Amino acid sequence: MDSLSLKTISAKKDYVVKSKSWIIIDATNQILGRLSTKIACIIMGKHKPFFSSHINCGDHVIVINSNKIKLTGKKCNDKKYIHYTGYPGGQKIISIKNLFNKDSRNIIYKSVKGMLPKNRLGRSIFKNLHVYPESEHKHKAQNPSLLKLNKL
Repeated sequence: MDSLSLKTISAKKDYVVKSKSWIIIDATNQILGRLSTKIACIIMGKHKPFFSSHINCGDHVIVINSNKIKLTGKKCNDKKYIHYTGYPGGQKIISIKNLFNKDSRNIIYKSVKGMLPKNRLGRSIFKNLHVYPESEHKHKAQNPSLLKLNKL
């Protein structure tokens, strides 16, 4: 038996930097949770054959039309985001409907961030996500490619 064929190859940082690409995802009529899992998979790099869990090897993702995203069931009325300021009586509650009306990008940001690792690598991976409420974005110089979510 050949012992060289059984070795696992780990991605190197130099190779990963060269292979990063830019992807556009249109959020029009997409369901929030299903869209967020696909985005998290792409920015972590799990769709690539050289995925390594200790390196930021994912692609940059541009999400457009975030204000046209859909929620299923009763989430529009029932879902709430709760955070604590650190002061006595400082619990803040905001419904997803109010958050959507205030800034629709925050819903996608919160959803994807919850699916990433909770460490400094997760924070650096999260910087690869760019969300815009309309179809215009400022990353035309990177020549992003449009990804059809049905093919992923």
